[in-house]
Amino acid sequence: MFGKILRIIGIILLGVTAVITLLGGIGTTCVALNAASYEGMEAIAQYQWLYIFYVLSGIVIGVLGIWVAVALVRGKPHAYRNALIVLVAGLLIGLLHMTTSRALRGSSMPKDFIVYATGLTLIVFLLFRIPGIWKRINLDGHDDSAAGLGAGAALIVGGIATLTVQLWAGPTHIINGINYADVWHTPLTIIGWLAVLLGSAVLGWVVLREGERPLVAQPIPTLPDKI
Repeated sequence: MFGKILRIIGIILLGVTAVITLLGGIGTTCVALNAASYEGMEAIAQYQWLYIFYVLSGIVIGVLGIWVAVALVRGKPHAYRNALIVLVAGLLIGLLHMTTSRALRGSSMPKDFIVYATGLTLIVFLLFRIPGIWKRINLDGHDDSAAGLGAGAALIVGGIATLTVQLWAGPTHIINGINYADVWHTPLTIIGWLAVLLGSAVLGWVVLREGERPLVAQPIPTLPDKI
């Protein structure tokens, strides 16, 4: 039971980290392509090539993170190793992004939040490799119940993060009174609600499946023919 709970936590953390990394990469697009148009972002304009790299890397790492999370759910070989690679890459590039933004404009939010989330997820995954925990969590194996619960919860939390991006990223994206974290409100709302509904459906399916599992029949003892 303990191993199953840890596996679910790992899937949720990786899935949510991948989603916010992807959103962060997409959200950097406006500044990367036209930094001079935004107040306080003028210094970034001369490093446009670097911020385009941050955009592309954020999108690629986010997509790869989602792919690895799905691989973990399905118990695919090397999924754990690939998760570590994605998390380390996301952390290193995120730290570089933070350092650059602080040097050029004096702030790196909301990238800080994404980097902290990536660091937390990486620490948890490294702790999974402790022999006693690793043996119980069985990340390279397949567990329908843990996989379903983890996938459903990750979809719901990721969907909520997408639906509320204008709130948690808004304070650092308000320029000239416009919340630029909300410029893609309709597509993000659709994607967020689809993720929440799909996650709820997956959780419901797992609960129903667990409830319908037949009880294992106990053998009826027989008396010997002769005493």
